[in-house]
Amino acid sequence: MKYIYTLVFLFTAYFTFGQTSPDKYDYFVQFNGNQLSKKVSINEVLNHSIITKYTSKKPDFDLRQYTSIIQLDQKITVHGNFLDSVPFYQVTIPIKNKEAVRQYLIEKQGANGKNSTIEEFGKYAVFTPSGLKRSFVWNDNYLVIFELTKRLPTKFYATPEGPPVLNDSIGISEPYEETVIVEAPNPPKIAEPSVMRDEPMVVDVPAGSIETTNQDYLYDGNPYEEYTAEQAEFDKKLAEQQREIIKGLFENGFTAPSFSKINASADISTWVNYSGLMSSFYSLYNYPLALFGGYDKYLPMQKNFGNFIKGINLDFYFDNDNSRIEEVVEYAPEIASVVSKISDRKINKNIFNYFPAEKPLGYISYHANTKAALENFPSLMSELFQNPKFAKEDITLITDLISTIVDEEATAKLFDGDLSAFLYDVKEVEVLSKKYGYDENYEEKITEEIVKKEIPLFSVIFTSTHPTFGDKLLQLGVRKKVLIPNGNSYIVAGTQDYGDVFIVKDKDVVIVANTKDYFGSEKGAFAKDTKKDLSKNYISGKLDIAQTVKTFGKKAKDSELDRMTKISSQFSDISIESPKKLIDNKLKFVFKLNSFKSDKNIILQILDLAEEMTSK
Repeated sequence: MKYIYTLVFLFTAYFTFGQTSPDKYDYFVQFNGNQLSKKVSINEVLNHSIITKYTSKKPDFDLRQYTSIIQLDQKITVHGNFLDSVPFYQVTIPIKNKEAVRQYLIEKQGANGKNSTIEEFGKYAVFTPSGLKRSFVWNDNYLVIFELTKRLPTKFYATPEGPPVLNDSIGISEPYEETVIVEAPNPPKIAEPSVMRDEPMVVDVPAGSIETTNQDYLYDGNPYEEYTAEQAEFDKKLAEQQREIIKGLFENGFTAPSFSKINASADISTWVNYSGLMSSFYSLYNYPLALFGGYDKYLPMQKNFGNFIKGINLDFYFDNDNSRIEEVVEYAPEIASVVSKISDRKINKNIFNYFPAEKPLGYISYHANTKAALENFPSLMSELFQNPKFAKEDITLITDLISTIVDEEATAKLFDGDLSAFLYDVKEVEVLSKKYGYDENYEEKITEEIVKKEIPLFSVIFTSTHPTFGDKLLQLGVRKKVLIPNGNSYIVAGTQDYGDVFIVKDKDVVIVANTKDYFGSEKGAFAKDTKKDLSKNYISGKLDIAQTVKTFGKKAKDSELDRMTKISSQFSDISIESPKKLIDNKLKFVFKLNSFKSDKNIILQILDLAEEMTSK
């Protein structure tokens, strides 16, 4: 019977990994060499002086040794599954010459020596290093590194008295009797065949020898040898399965893997199955909670995560004047509808009255529909916590209770969803500093002195349309002596070292800041440009690298200032934005590094800068 099951297993694996390209992976990474090579020469990158300087000390990391083997101007992929019944990873590399791969494996990996031999199968060849599970497989066009990553599961046996225990642990709570009946699971096969008992084993035990009998049963043979025999059997079957999969991939001609989720226009495109990723984390807390009373059954099930987010793309672009990362989150249709409502907020225009007139050093502005988020929160939680241990009525009861207790409209008015933060400048202030020491009698001595320090000037602005809560909260702060009234503002007590942080409430707008010098009007150039950006994006932000370095580097050491100046003269700013509208249930985040220069690719610019900063 076991033989039949093994054949079925291998048969399934063979056709699962045949020349079909399944449109379902847990992760897929594609280096679009054909795209990037149009922008920058790979050889120019690998032969850059800072790269060669490093590889001269660590020759194993010298990628130039592979240029005679690998076609770097073609697509290189890494993909696999960690949730499937056959978890694996596969690296697919286009090659220039089949014989060059053979020579590399012989010279660098010890093939055809003590480290196993190369197996020839006509259309392809296979090399699996001794002691390793991964296989190098290649034909005239591709080198594939393949490994099945399935592991032998740890066995646990439930006991009536408590949580599961390891199979090498036995607990005895029954009183001693002359005749002991011991029921045990069939132990795994060992190297020498033995007779397996399917019925309880009855043993007459003399008085005082019960402990010896249990030990004889537990350590009948070497437990470590039993374990390694089982592991060896598992590895043997896994190796057979891997051979069949490789055969299915190459026997009728190898086809390079492709995936519809990958962006071919990106220089590097990646995709991760969010459900699978979360399931990996799920297993981390699932097992410990299973040991302590089985509480794992009441946590969100791993498949529920996939009902929220289908997957995440990370696409990398390297141009002459910028480098950017585009993160694309694909939601399930129902969740996408909710996210679309949350991200599409009409901004309270009063907030622009406190935007600076001119461009600050940096800012971030976030605008979300809090009311929509609160209204949909119960249904989202209901979806997440769907679980056989909870009846549908149980979850409905909880969500109804939340909806009853929480008045979404009133709660949303506490914080409507508009939030902006600004970094303006630095300012030198005098603060009272205390120094602690000891006098000649070893008694503690406190010395006060006035010192000068630089503090960042900032503001945080948000909107709240609740008619009374904000004012009552400020009055509470005054009564508790946390806030000190100062005209139309309130100074936060104990913030002298930070330039006297204050709070201003102007109708719907609340400002927390340590300066009033930069409040402009919505007619300023910066406010106009930002308002235009925020009409399309629900998140928008930028940090001016050059001005920030210049501002904060005034008192830096010469060596540090020199490095900071090199960075600021190379790169202008870092920006982030996320559009309000979802396209095909996808929400995009764009992170961008902009350069002052455009005479060469930004990869080479970064290498040039790194060389300048490390040179003495």
